[in-house]
Parts: sequence; C-alpha cells; structure tokens
Amino acid sequence: MSAASPVAIHALELGPMENFVYLVEDRASGRAAVVDPAWDVPQVLALAERHGVRITDILLTHSHHDHINGITDVLDQHDAQLHLLKDEARFWGSHLDLPTLHHGGDRIALGDTEIEVLHTPGHTPGSACYRIGEQLITGDTLFVFGCGRCDLRGGDPEQMFHTLSDMQRKLPAATRILPGHNYAEKTTSTLAEQVEGNPFMHFDDLARFVRYRMHYHDQHRHGPYGPVPRGQEMPD
Repeated sequence: MSAASPVAIHALELGPMENFVYLVEDRASGRAAVVDPAWDVPQVLALAERHGVRITDILLTHSHHDHINGITDVLDQHDAQLHLLKDEARFWGSHLDLPTLHHGGDRIALGDTEIEVLHTPGHTPGSACYRIGEQLITGDTLFVFGCGRCDLRGGDPEQMFHTLSDMQRKLPAATRILPGHNYAEKTTSTLAEQVEGNPFMHFDDLARFVRYRMHYHDQHRHGPYGPVPRGQEMPD
C-alpha cells in the first residue's frame, strides 16, 4: 500500500522454513497487529519500534508450531489480544477460554482498520485468512503458485479443494496474496495470477485435486514455485 494509505502491511522473512511474519500497522491510531509471530521476535519488535507503533493484537492463521512459537515472547513485551478461529482453538486444544475467538465472517477493528476473518479450512480445520482492503494474508492456505499440505494432522484435501474454489469464486481478481512462506519465485501475487498459474486452482474435479495434492505434487514439483500452465499439472 502507498505511504498515504491509512494501513500498511510490513513483512519479515524469518526462520528455517522461510516464514513470512506480517506487521499490520493502523497509521491513525498507532496500533499494530502481528500475524503468526515466530522464530525471531526481536526482529518483529524492532520493526514495530522503527515504525513507532504499539503491538495490540496477534492474529493467528493456524496453530502449527512454525507459526506460533513466538507468541509468548510478544506477550512478554506487549499486552496484546490473541485472535484465532474457534475451530482452530478447538483443534489446537489451547486458548479455548479466550474472549477473542472468531468465526468466519467476523471483523476485527485495529484502530480505523477493519480486518475481515475468513475461515479457510484444509491445511488445518480452523485455518484463517485475514482480508485487509484488497490484501489477503493467507497463511498456509494459499501460497504463491502453491497451497498448504494436507497430509499433516488436521489436514483435509477435500476441504482445501472447496476452500480454494470458494476463494476463486468470491474474492476480487485484484486481491493481493500475502502468503505464510516464501516458497515461490516471487513473494506476492494477485488472485488473478494464481487462478491462471497456480496448479491447485486449476482443478474442477475433486478426485483429481486430491490425487495431485496428496500423491503427485510433492514428488514431482520442486521450489521455488513458478506458474504452471493449465492442463500441465499432472498426467491423466
């Protein structure tokens, strides 16, 4: 977003799994939300200090260790509210007593910035994406030219198929994707570019998607991910 925008989203690539940790800054209030704090929290805190903001919120896209291992370090320094979907808290088995559990469609007010919570199951039962204007922080649901694994505990390729189909159908083509990992030849993309070049968004048949996600992709495609032409995802 431009310098004149009321909200800015800053990204840090941290840790051995090339995680993106995002700092969402509401310029009017000086408040900020950290998305998926992990690995090197001092860098996140230093980023907030450089921009002169106070961290008041923590947003979780899901509860896998590589996206949450810095929560305590943030809370040691800031009195921040932790936000996640109720389905994810139940799956995680933690933070079920929080007053900030959400359902898909909820909105979080970060000063003057409205953050829409989308329920996007597939990688985990309560995976969430956060929509801020035309930008979408996607965690491990949607990568640039890829998507999250569905063979870990809580993963469900059928849910992932429906989630990605819903995203294509319901979100504007100009939506900018901010993924949870730096796995591709570029760090961000638009939904239109993903519909065209992301192989996981090419399938109309559920069974073929499941076969590609669970059995073919990881054995035949290597990073950094780039676009895949339609019809060239895998042999019939």
